[in-house]
Amino acid sequence: MRIGTTIFLTDQIVTPVRLARALEERGFDGLYLPEHTHIPVERTTPYPGTPDGTIHPELARTLDPFVALAQAAAVTEHLTLGTGITLLTQHDPIALAKQIATLDHLSGGRFTLGLGFGWNVEEAADHGVEWRTRRELGRDRLGLMRALWAPEPTAYKGEFASVRASLAFPKPFRPGGPRTLIGGAAGPKLFAHIAEYADGWMPIGGRGLTENLPVLRQVWEDAGRDPAALQVVPFGVLPSPGKLEHYASLGIEEVVLQLPPADEDEVLKTLDGFARMLDK
Repeated sequence: MRIGTTIFLTDQIVTPVRLARALEERGFDGLYLPEHTHIPVERTTPYPGTPDGTIHPELARTLDPFVALAQAAAVTEHLTLGTGITLLTQHDPIALAKQIATLDHLSGGRFTLGLGFGWNVEEAADHGVEWRTRRELGRDRLGLMRALWAPEPTAYKGEFASVRASLAFPKPFRPGGPRTLIGGAAGPKLFAHIAEYADGWMPIGGRGLTENLPVLRQVWEDAGRDPAALQVVPFGVLPSPGKLEHYASLGIEEVVLQLPPADEDEVLKTLDGFARMLDK
């Protein structure tokens, strides 16, 4: 089983360079980073990560994931790099396609696009996102990006966005674009989108897989997708040997563990604890 990590990297904790080197030295597979452009102070949207809906302070201090991952790529050779998650609808898709292709090209194909649709209505609204149609908007923007990543100039016209057939380089390392995983809670709409245009699911926290995996696999196969191609990557997991053994029994091949948003000493101590548990 491949073991990656995620962390809310901020301007106050361990640096991307130091963390990336420590992960590769200890044999971990990857580093996934989340994003928030900003957290509006006045909002009615509760944060789903705490019982009372208050946000953790690090959410407002996250580094830009693509800049941070570029630093990580520059000081490592094998560490995989990913977003967990890119808030796809909050980006200009033409500019984002260039960022992703550049990072994937320069890292030798080590990038995974973990994408999602967010929880913060007010943050999305400041980007001009209509909450009700955000999933459809995200699908459209990914379609546009894939047109720019195509080997030959390819036009795209969708409900929300379009691009002319264009010369757009560099191309991602993998034809068609990097591995794409969709994060979010299990449900018919999410599973339908995964089966339609993604490579797999990134379940946050990894709960409920026993019940939900068979449902997703059925939706995937009903869409005509290869059963062996579906990738499910539990994300933000607090590990225990029994939990990882359970994931392995379900056919899970990659898990992303949650690191604390702490200073360098505490982060490295946590990594060493994970390494001992996993015999890395």
